[in-house]
Amino acid sequence: MGFQEFLGNPHTVTHLRESIRAERFPHSMILAGPRGAGKYMLALMLAKAVNCLNPTETDGLPDFCGVCSNCTRIGNASNLDARVAEAVEARDAMRDADKRDTRILIQTHPDVLVVPPDPPQLLIKMGQVRQVIHVAYYRPPVEARRTFTIFTSSAFMKEAANSLLKVLEEPPEHTSLILLTENPQELLPTIRSRATVHRLGAIPAPDLEGLLAQRRPELNPADRALAARLAEGAVGRALTIDLGLYLTSRQDALILLRTALREPDYSTLFHATESYRAGADGQEKTINLLRAMGSLIEDLLLVIAGTPQLVRNLDLSVELGRLAQGLTVDWIDGAARALAQVEQGMRRNLLRSISLDAMAFGLARD
Repeated sequence: MGFQEFLGNPHTVTHLRESIRAERFPHSMILAGPRGAGKYMLALMLAKAVNCLNPTETDGLPDFCGVCSNCTRIGNASNLDARVAEAVEARDAMRDADKRDTRILIQTHPDVLVVPPDPPQLLIKMGQVRQVIHVAYYRPPVEARRTFTIFTSSAFMKEAANSLLKVLEEPPEHTSLILLTENPQELLPTIRSRATVHRLGAIPAPDLEGLLAQRRPELNPADRALAARLAEGAVGRALTIDLGLYLTSRQDALILLRTALREPDYSTLFHATESYRAGADGQEKTINLLRAMGSLIEDLLLVIAGTPQLVRNLDLSVELGRLAQGLTVDWIDGAARALAQVEQGMRRNLLRSISLDAMAFGLARD
């Protein structure tokens, strides 16, 4: 157990471990990389390495034991989705008067605070940042050498982002803030200028295929190749992707594209979209469809750009080539905008099946 469990990006990981060895771990840091690249896992590992009660070394660099009380309790936050669900359930059980002032925070160790986007808006809010400020300035480490605060998203409310600047400008000696983001440009320039940026790059698809052969032996070679491409270089996505769910969503996305780009079969379209109803299940199903649709549209762009070897949906290469005939970059741009409009409509509770039908009609070529 230790940093050997983290796959890929050895230069970034080595640099951060060297900062621990030199006792110069940064007070504020941005970990940037694609979804599933392991940003959250690495942030927890760094918190363990700094605060491990029985620290070890591997390759001459600091490592953590993974079994001491600090490592164990910090590791209890690793299943972020489950911890957030528990916190939301606890908040829902409160009186209405208390719910309004309660923000979602994860703390399985007294000195490691995890700040996820607060549902339902999925933004980091002022109440969460107030708690971070209180911890930073008024609660020195209790059982660890250094306190850690991990923001799992860069989606801040404006007031919350501005309030965070105080901690970044004058950080207490004993604390470190780690901000996780897929795109550092989403953060305020004043935040970026006050934090060191470390990037986790994409892992080559062949390397991911080799990893999947070890970790997911149930996948056949074709499925491994598809999963590795769809993961876009992110280890976490490659290991957890539900190919069956993706292929189901992709089949409906293909129906929308075929309706728009070939002789339309409206009965097939209506039959496919009528199942996208209201409710949480319908929302998740629609999100999966839009992601699959986005993947196909990006592949179409690669085909018309003359780089079909880069498409992610390898098993559809022939059909993508046919669908791309006569397409222009303007059509691709319009399709991307149409996807965004459907997502915006979901926030306004528009009827999803009608929104999807309208998107297919709107994309149809004259």
